[in-house]
Amino acid sequence: MPQDTWRNYLGGIHTKPAALKGIRVLEVCTIILGPAGPSFLAKMGAEVIKCEIPPGGDTSRNLGPFGGYFREQGTGFVHANQNKYFMGLNLKYAEGQEIFRQLAARADVVEENMRPGVLEKWNVGYRQLKEINPGIIYISKNGFGQWGQYADENRPSNDGASQGLAGFASMSYFPGQRPLRNRLYVADNYGALMGEVAVLAALHHRQRTGKGQYIELSQTEVLIRTMSWVWPYQEITAKNAAPEGNRDVCICPADTFRCVDDRFVAIAAPTPGEFKGLCEVMGRPELTEDPRFKDHEIRLQEENAVEILAIIRKWAMTKTPEEIEALAEERGFAATRMLHAKDVITSKHSLERGAVAYVDDPMLGPMYEFNFPVAMSKTPPRVKWSVRGVGFDNEFIMTHMLSKNKEQIKKLYECKALGKWANVIARRPPSTWDGQSGLIMSREPEK
Repeated sequence: MPQDTWRNYLGGIHTKPAALKGIRVLEVCTIILGPAGPSFLAKMGAEVIKCEIPPGGDTSRNLGPFGGYFREQGTGFVHANQNKYFMGLNLKYAEGQEIFRQLAARADVVEENMRPGVLEKWNVGYRQLKEINPGIIYISKNGFGQWGQYADENRPSNDGASQGLAGFASMSYFPGQRPLRNRLYVADNYGALMGEVAVLAALHHRQRTGKGQYIELSQTEVLIRTMSWVWPYQEITAKNAAPEGNRDVCICPADTFRCVDDRFVAIAAPTPGEFKGLCEVMGRPELTEDPRFKDHEIRLQEENAVEILAIIRKWAMTKTPEEIEALAEERGFAATRMLHAKDVITSKHSLERGAVAYVDDPMLGPMYEFNFPVAMSKTPPRVKWSVRGVGFDNEFIMTHMLSKNKEQIKKLYECKALGKWANVIARRPPSTWDGQSGLIMSREPEK
């Protein structure tokens, strides 16, 4: 049985091998699209070195709702940067560029999401690095790709721009209202995930051929891929797909309904058995024989879909979400109450499956974090630690990865190729830090 495979899964996560152990990734990324991808790999065991220009570092260090912080760290930054080593390396200086090239010579993957041409200007672009390491896999991620009109215009991008230019926002609202950008960074996170699919494919190709390659990703084009039926529909009908709110126009009935207590429930019952069960619990069994509703394709016709959804809407207003869920379980159709994020974090289901990980971070303290969303029986992904200040791991990286001695490291600090955090919230460790917890190696104080 499946349960046998997963019994005691969570208890063994930290004792099993990691799938990507031995893979080294150099990251020159900012905001979410860039950093989230390497974090996925880090949770699967890759060694990820996040290179930031000191002392400010990644601009997303201050990313958080309404200007708030989590233990003096930006909440968006915390979510997208787990399990990494943090290096303060100034790539605007020749000495910093040389250190990066030395790291790249020993790396498997380089990931960046600057505007097109920036890393080449800093002498660490793909063409320069492949001369040092022909097996390097190099991925550039941004809003519009490395070529084409928008790239030539050097347009800046963000998640909201991609939602707009992909046509995603034009469908994400109710009829008669203005287009709605999804509050969550769907283009960033989905783009990051698709980028790592390409990276893993490139690693497999290199294993077979010994050859690295250059990958480029447009988060706008990635988001276009999520719009499934929209493009065939447009081709067949010559019409733009119109906004329909929460209604599913490929399945009927499928929508979100307000309940008696002013909460909401999502209901779907497309198959004959599911639709029959729904009609029976509504006390309307005759609807299954109604010529407007008896067949799924006929139900999808606009006037019929509007009518059956109105009937369900009226019935749902007499029940609570829990009552509808219980009826759905009994009669075999889908119904799920709409949860808040807090409900998800504290739910028995999420905790039992490990969807929410408890992390006792040596610097930030105990916290709950979302785990990697896929379980792997032999090589489970895991959250090991959270974020650190800019340049927090400089000494460890320089000593153990590049075999630099103390005098060499000191000179790199003096010429400002290496640096650490500014004494600013979210750039530095939290004020509660004891100066030692979480350190792998520390820099000797100046004499």
